Amino acid sequence: MIETKGLTKYFGSFAALRDVSIALHPGRLTGIIGPNGSGKSTLIKCLLGLVRPSDGLVLHNGRLPDTGGSYRAHIGYMPQRATFPGDLTGREVLALVSKLRSEKPHRMDSLIDLFDLHRDLNKRVRTLSGGTRQKLSAVVAGMYDPTLLILDEPTAGLDTGASKVFKGYVSEQLKQGCAVLMTTHIISDLEEMADDIVLLVDGTVSYAGSVRELKLTTDRPLLEAAVAEILQQGAA
Repeated sequence: MIETKGLTKYFGSFAALRDVSIALHPGRLTGIIGPNGSGKSTLIKCLLGLVRPSDGLVLHNGRLPDTGGSYRAHIGYMPQRATFPGDLTGREVLALVSKLRSEKPHRMDSLIDLFDLHRDLNKRVRTLSGGTRQKLSAVVAGMYDPTLLILDEPTAGLDTGASKVFKGYVSEQLKQGCAVLMTTHIISDLEEMADDIVLLVDGTVSYAGSVRELKLTTDRPLLEAAVAEILQQGAA
């Protein structure tokens, strides 16, 4: 399990995160949602170890992560827009990522098959469509079978068929006990996939709990309406 306890991050006098305490559980997908500037990206960077908190803790299975960063070997990250070297082919990108790790990738070939990337891997990245780059990014994120998968707007740019394939892949990862964190503005994706929701507003947690509990608390049958109700309560 991945936890944050009292996580706070200041940039100068600006508090991007304030006292954020959440838990990401194995086999459950947690959706992180909130308005632009609510702290979602900063939270992800703290979980990845790319930003050091001003206060609070990030715990992996109840322990502080090691200072050498080896815990990152268990994290797969799919950014909103993956920036790969444009003159490399997709195959060269995968080879480069593989050379950065001491172990061989566990699932690279099967993911290439899943996302039907064979014909595109010999093309230079700069010539690939946005959706194909997303598929390549999904392979990079999952090729080492992570125990924590962080997805930032993962279905952006994917067509309907590719989106369905991607959601099926995430579902299989959950069944295998992977913890998944996903940010998206497509609430219907979370309605379909999320077990838990964290709502961030101005760097603080307005709600953290199960989707079912959120709907019961707000008496709203749809997630989008339930989230809107929480936001309205906070603004009142």
